[in-house]
Amino acid sequence: MTHHGPQLITYADRLAGDLPGLHALLDGPLAGAFGGVHVLPFYTPFDGVDAGFDPRDHTQVDPRLGTWDDVRALARGRDVMADVIVNHVSADSAQFRDVREHGDASPHAPMFLTLDSVFPDGVTEEDLARIYRPRPGLPFTAMTLGGRRRLVWTTFTADQVDIDLRTPQAWDYLTSVVDALTSGGVTMLRLDAVGYTGKEAGTDCFMTPATDEYTERIVEQAKVRGAQVLVEVHGHHTQQIEIARKVDLVYDFALPPLVLHALTAADLEPLAGWLRIRPANAVTVLDTHDGIGIVDVGPSDLRPGEPGLLTPEKIDALVERIHDNSGGTSRQATGAAASNLDLYQVNCTFYDALARDDRRYVLARLLQLFVPGIPQVYYVGLLAGANDMDLLAATGVGRDVNRHHYTPTEIKEALEHPAVRGQLAGLRLRSSHPAFDGDFTWDLDGTRGTFVRTAGEARATLTFDVADGSFEVRATDDDGEQVVLTDGDLTV
Repeated sequence: MTHHGPQLITYADRLAGDLPGLHALLDGPLAGAFGGVHVLPFYTPFDGVDAGFDPRDHTQVDPRLGTWDDVRALARGRDVMADVIVNHVSADSAQFRDVREHGDASPHAPMFLTLDSVFPDGVTEEDLARIYRPRPGLPFTAMTLGGRRRLVWTTFTADQVDIDLRTPQAWDYLTSVVDALTSGGVTMLRLDAVGYTGKEAGTDCFMTPATDEYTERIVEQAKVRGAQVLVEVHGHHTQQIEIARKVDLVYDFALPPLVLHALTAADLEPLAGWLRIRPANAVTVLDTHDGIGIVDVGPSDLRPGEPGLLTPEKIDALVERIHDNSGGTSRQATGAAASNLDLYQVNCTFYDALARDDRRYVLARLLQLFVPGIPQVYYVGLLAGANDMDLLAATGVGRDVNRHHYTPTEIKEALEHPAVRGQLAGLRLRSSHPAFDGDFTWDLDGTRGTFVRTAGEARATLTFDVADGSFEVRATDDDGEQVVLTDGDLTV
């Protein structure tokens, strides 16, 4: 199964109200731009403590959004991606509620991880200090299970309880999830937070050999059911290269900070270094429902001395430029300033990260669209959204600055925005032009660059200069090669 067309990443409720509304939007004003859609968690409930990534029932569509028939209808004529939340379930799930009541007597007890599950012979300070976690503190929450006080493993929040993939109960659960999704028309499975599943004593409990085994097992389940697997792991760029050899698809999380660095520091060399080694079987993004990844271009946390794609000094400067470009709003949403801390991300819309500069913003999207892989475009990014400080104030969750709830009127107005029209022009070219099924060549010299896609006589070319954000896109048609889009079009 081969997929080439761009995909939209979106919550059904925050963009279109529900699944039928999303279907109508893709077939209406967004027609021709996307060959697929990644629908962020639509399970019961879609609006939990982590915006759906804490499902009580991972096998059911939240009835407020629609039904499995709506998902199947969305999948007709396009690829649908959905999340398999591999690492954890809601602390309010039926399974864990039973464990709370009955403790080890519950048939579901083996499914959930406690401190003793991983360290049955006891744990040392050195063991605990070694555990890798993307947030401050240790990944445990004290809870009473069957009248006994236990330390339950909670990598992300106290409302998300980690499951033990060494047990048949956990695999019965995950298999039921994969079956529900694939029978519902989903053909691409995104494995959320899979890197944290391989907890083993004597390791940092991240991306261990056990993680590879679990990933391979889910990949095999997916293949049998005719689905592909995308692995979601934030980490050193060499880890992404290694993962790409073992799975269908891996995220190119290094691309967003490298593009931001190029466009804010007028420096293309780090991007050139990544283009020389990056895996081609990638899903490319600029922004997602999470923050802008930084760890993906930095030195390795797990392999001391291994450098990143950007030096620590350049990373620090990039983060400060993002904060400055956003008028300080991203600083209010990132790190200790906001709850739901992520040590490796800056919470900011990509449009604000580029100081709402339409030329540079559309150029950033064009760079993404020309690089090999499956381009995914986040709904807030598509609509050139700014940081939602009202939502941040209401929830206190940093990532909510980039999770705006759009009204129909806001969508209509956004579709007339020059940066949105420019993106849609690029997306429709990427979706329809045969050149993007072929080869990729590139040349970067100083602040200027050329990206070329060719397949036979079909050709598409992007020329650009990151110093001033200028660009031109040319593509072949029946009359030869024509100009499709330039930075000048954004001011018309």
